[in-house]
Amino acid sequence: MNEKTPKDKPPQSGRKGRHSRRVLGAVLSLEEHVRPEWWRSIFNAFYLKTDADVVDDKNITLREVDLFSEILKLSPNDKILDLCCGQGRHSLELARRGFLNSEGLDRSHYLIQKAKEQAKKEGLNVRFREGDARKLPYAPDTFDVVTILGNSFGYFETIQDDMRVLKEVFKVLKPWGRLLIDVADGEYLRERFQPRTWEWIDNKHFVCRERSLSLDKQRLISREVATHVEKGVIADQFYAERLYTREGMDELLKKAGFSNFTIHGEISQNSQRNQDLGMMERRIITTAICRKEWSPVKRKKEEVRNVVVILGDPAKADPLKPLCVFDDDDLYTIDQLKGSLRELRSYHFTYLVNHNTLLHDIMKLKNKVDLVFNLCDEGYNNNARNELHIPALLEMIEIPYTGSNPQCLAFCYDKSLVRGIAKEMWIPVPEAFLIKSKDATFELPFEFPVIVKPNFGDSSFGITQRSVANNIEELVNAISEIRERLGYDKTILVEEFLTGKDISVGIIGNPPESYIVLPIIEEDYSALPPELPKICGYEAKWLPESPYWNIKSVPAELPEETKKLVLECCSKLFERLEVRDYCRFDWRLDVENNPKLLDVNPNPGWCWDGHLAKMAKIAGMSYTEMLESILRVAEQRLGIQTDKSMEEHVAKTSPNSG
Repeated sequence: MNEKTPKDKPPQSGRKGRHSRRVLGAVLSLEEHVRPEWWRSIFNAFYLKTDADVVDDKNITLREVDLFSEILKLSPNDKILDLCCGQGRHSLELARRGFLNSEGLDRSHYLIQKAKEQAKKEGLNVRFREGDARKLPYAPDTFDVVTILGNSFGYFETIQDDMRVLKEVFKVLKPWGRLLIDVADGEYLRERFQPRTWEWIDNKHFVCRERSLSLDKQRLISREVATHVEKGVIADQFYAERLYTREGMDELLKKAGFSNFTIHGEISQNSQRNQDLGMMERRIITTAICRKEWSPVKRKKEEVRNVVVILGDPAKADPLKPLCVFDDDDLYTIDQLKGSLRELRSYHFTYLVNHNTLLHDIMKLKNKVDLVFNLCDEGYNNNARNELHIPALLEMIEIPYTGSNPQCLAFCYDKSLVRGIAKEMWIPVPEAFLIKSKDATFELPFEFPVIVKPNFGDSSFGITQRSVANNIEELVNAISEIRERLGYDKTILVEEFLTGKDISVGIIGNPPESYIVLPIIEEDYSALPPELPKICGYEAKWLPESPYWNIKSVPAELPEETKKLVLECCSKLFERLEVRDYCRFDWRLDVENNPKLLDVNPNPGWCWDGHLAKMAKIAGMSYTEMLESILRVAEQRLGIQTDKSMEEHVAKTSPNSG
C-alpha cells in the first residue's frame, strides 16, 4: 500500500542520497550564518528553479509590465534601466513591446548570460551587462526611467549600502526622471512570515525553508535547504533581506534626494504552485521623481560656441499662468529644454533666469559670449508687454541674439496693428472693430457669431469659451469679463468668428533666403463636446481639467491653392514685419474655406510640446534639431556660422525649404 507523505513534513531522502556536501543541521541562530555578501553566490541555476513559480511565469511578467508601464506612463523614446534585472524578464518584455532603449544590469554573471542568450535567441535589441548597483557604470543624466523590480532592493548588509544604490540611481537619472521600486511589504511580512515551510519544486526536488527576524527586527533571515530525492541535500543557503515599510521607503528616498514619493498599492502574487512565496508574497509599488539640475557637460573650449540662454524668471509672479507662478509643468518644460540643448556638442550653454540681476549678469558675460539664445517669451520681469525689453537691452550692449528685434515684437503685440499692415498688403483678415477703454457704446458692423479678444496680449490670455458670442447679451458679457479681468483701460478687439479649419504655419529661417517651412497643422476638435465653440484659447493651453485640453494638432489637409496662398502671405509678412529666425502664423478658414490671418507670433513658444515643436516633429525633426535649427539660422544671419552651412542643415532636418 502506498502511503502519502503528510503535508507538514518533507519527504526523507534515502541512504542512496548521501553525499559529501557539507550540510548544517539544526542551528540556534539563522542570522549568525548569513554571509555579508550572500547575494554573490545565490542567484544561479538553482535560484531559477526555487523561484520559477514567479520569475519564470510569463503571465506574471506580462501583468507586471502592463502595470509598471501604466504607472510610469512609458513612451517608446524613454531610455530605461532595469536595475538588478536578474535574467531580464522585464527588460525582454519591454523590448518585445517596442521599447528599444531599455537596458538591464545585474551582479549575477549567470543571470546576465541567461538574459543575453534569450535576447539573442529572439533577436531583441536590449543590452545586458554585469555591474554593482552601488557603483553604476553610466554617465550622469543618462536615463528617463530606472526600475528595481521583483523585490530586488534591500539585499545589502547595511542601510547605508541601500542609500548608495539610490544615490547612484539619482545620479544616472535625467532631471524629472522616474524611479519605480517594487519591494517586499516589510510591515506585512514582519507580522506574517512563515517560520517553516516546504514544497516540491519539480518531480525530484523539494525545498525546506526556515525563517526568523534579525535581532534588530529590521531584516528577515531565511534558510533554504534544497534536496534531490536521489542525491540528497544539494544546497543549504542563508540569506537576509531588509524589511522596508512605506514610511521607511519614503524617508530613504527623500534622503537620497528624490521627491514626489507615491505608493501605487500592492502586488499580491498568485503563482501556479500556489505555495510558499516568501518575500514575494506581498510587495508595495513605489515611485519617486528625480528633481535636479542637469550635470555640466565638459567640452574642449576651441570646439564650442558660448551661448547664453535667457528665460523667464521662475522666482517672480507671472500673471499669464493660471496660478500666477511657475509650476512643476513649467519647471519640467525648462528642464526638457536644457536636456535637449546639452545634446548639441558644438555649444556650451549658460542660463540666466534672475531678472533682478539680469543686466549685471549680461554685462559680466559680454566678452565671453558668442550669442544669446533669447527664449524669454514671458518678457522682462515676466511682463509680456516687456518682451521687447530683452532684445533692446542686448542691442544696447551690442551682444548678438536669436529671434526678432524690439520693433517687430512691438508691432506683433498689437493685433490691430498687424491686421492693418496685413490689409495694406492685401492679405485677408477677419472683419473686426476696436473697443477703446472709454467706449461705452459700439455698433456691430457684421453678423454674429463674433469672438472678443484683448488687443494686446500673448499666450491666448483672456480668450476662453465665453469669448465667443452669438448675440448682444453674450457680447456684452464677454467684453465685461475681459475688462474685469484685465482692467478697463485695455483696448478690446471684436472679430467675426470663423468656423472653418484652424491652422498654423511655422517658419524657421529668414525669407527670402534659406528657410524651413514646417508642415502646416490644424486643430482637431473632434474630442470637444459639440456645444462648445471650437477655439484653441487659454483653456486649451493652460487648464488640464478643461475639455479643451483634449484638442490635438494634426497635419492640415488643405487644397493646394489654399496652401500656396497662405505660405506666400506668411513669407511676405515675415519680411514686412522684420521677423527674424523663426515665427508662427495662425490662420482660420471661413465657412467658404477662404483663409484669413488671425495672428503673427515672432519668437513663438519654444516648449517641447508646443505648436512649433509639433510641426517640427511632423517634419521628422526632433526637439533638439528644432532648437539647433533656430541657432543655425541666427548664426547665418549674423555671419558667425563657420562649421556648417544653413543649406546643409536645412537638407538634413526638413524636406520643405525655401
